Amino acid sequence: MDKHLHIISFDVPYPTDYGGAIDVFYKIKALHKLGIKIHLQTYEYGRGQQDELLKYCETVNYYKRDTGFRSFSFSLPYIVNSRDNEEMMRRILNDDYPVLMEGLHTTFFYNHPDFLKRKAVLRAHNIESLYYTGLAETEDNLFKKIYFKNESRLLEKYEAVVIKKIPTLFMTLHDAGHYCNKENVNWGLLPVFHPNEIITCQEGIGSYCLYHGNLGIPENEKTAIWLLQNVFNDLPVPFVIAGKNPSKKLEALAHEKQHTCIVANPSDNEIKDLIQRAHINVLPAFNKTGIRLKLVNALYNGRHVVVNDEMVCSTNLESACHIGNNAAGMKSIIIQLYHQPFTGEEIKLRENLLNTYYNNDTNARKLIPWLY
Repeated sequence: MDKHLHIISFDVPYPTDYGGAIDVFYKIKALHKLGIKIHLQTYEYGRGQQDELLKYCETVNYYKRDTGFRSFSFSLPYIVNSRDNEEMMRRILNDDYPVLMEGLHTTFFYNHPDFLKRKAVLRAHNIESLYYTGLAETEDNLFKKIYFKNESRLLEKYEAVVIKKIPTLFMTLHDAGHYCNKENVNWGLLPVFHPNEIITCQEGIGSYCLYHGNLGIPENEKTAIWLLQNVFNDLPVPFVIAGKNPSKKLEALAHEKQHTCIVANPSDNEIKDLIQRAHINVLPAFNKTGIRLKLVNALYNGRHVVVNDEMVCSTNLESACHIGNNAAGMKSIIIQLYHQPFTGEEIKLRENLLNTYYNNDTNARKLIPWLY
C-alpha cells in the first residue's frame, strides 16, 4: 500500500538558496526516493510557485502568508500567527495521511480538536526563542531589535507548550536538551538534510582562507566583520568572504586591506568551487542552536576547517575540525595549517563521520517510523 504524507513547509523550499529551504527540499527528495507520496503544503510570500517541486511531490499547494501588522499578537509569535490558513487546514483534514510540520512556524493548527487525532510530527529547525534572541543581539535597528526580543519572549512560551503536544525531531542534542529533560516530551534526533552525496575534498594545499554564508543575515555579517577586524586584521594570508547580499559596510571593510576581498552573490557551483579551492574554511558561530549547513558543505567539499565550540556543538563533527574559541586561538591554528597539506587520512575520517551521521538516505529511513 502506498504511503502518503503531508509536509507543511514554512516557505517554498526551492530554490535551495538558504538553510531552511535546503533542509526541506533534500528531505523531500530523500523521502520521494524511498517511495513516499508527498503532498506539499507550503506558504508562498515572494519565492513564487516552483515546477521543480512537482518532480518529487504528488501535489503542491501554495498558501498566502498573512504578513503585515494585523498578524501581530500579544499571545502568539508572529511567525506562527501569520501562517493561520483555514484552506490548508480543510485540505489536510480531507484525508488521514500523517503530517510533518517543518518548523515551529507551521504549528498554528496543533491544538485544533480534529488535528489532535492525526499522526503528526514537528521537525524543529532550531530553538526559535534562542534564535530570535540572537537576532536581537546582532540587530542595530531599534524597531527590529524590539520586535526580535518580543518574538523571542512569545516563542519561549509557545515552544514549551507545543513540544509537549507534538512529537518533535531536533537537529542536535543541544537543541533537544533545551526541552527533553522536561516531562511528557516525545523527542528524537534527525540531522540536517543537504545536497551533498559524495565527498569531493581535495588533498594538498589550497590558495586562501574562506568564510561563506548568507551575508544578508545579521549574524553572518557580524561573523564576517569579526573575522576581518579580529583575525585577519594583522594575519597576512589571503582571506575571501563569499555569500548572498553583502551590505555596503561589509563590502567596504572587505576591501580595506590588500589580502582580503569579498565575492558577492555567487552561484551554488561557484560557492562549491570556492570551498574546494580554499586551504582553510574558517567558520565561527555566535550561538549554538540549530546546525550550520555551511559546516556540512565545508566538510564534504573543502580542506581544513577551523571553527569554535558554538559551531560544532552536538554535531558529532568535532574530530574533523580544528577548534579555536577566540581570535588569538584561531590565528594560531591558521598559521599552523596554512602550509600544512590536507591528507587522505583526513578525508577518510570525514567519510566515516559524514556517512554515519549525515547520510540523507539513512536519515530519511530513520524519519519514516515516526510517521507510520
